[in-house]
Amino acid sequence: MNIFVGRLNHSITPLHLELLFGHFGEVERVNLIKDRETGEFRKFGFVQMKDAHDAQIAISKLDGARLEGASILVKPANERARA
Repeated sequence: MNIFVGRLNHSITPLHLELLFGHFGEVERVNLIKDRETGEFRKFGFVQMKDAHDAQIAISKLDGARLEGASILVKPANERARA
């Protein structure tokens, strides 16, 4: 299941999110979005978890949690419609 994670502090790395979400189940991939001009991570990204049940637990436990001084937003990612 793909999870959107927002309101991240600029100091957060993919490893931070992999370790955090790993407490709830197997993390397949972490993708933090980079700014095209600066190359720095923006304040959001995505975490792909193997098991949807584990992902739902992570969402319920982590939404609104504080991470490096910021209250993070965690919710299911919107799937893009395929044409």
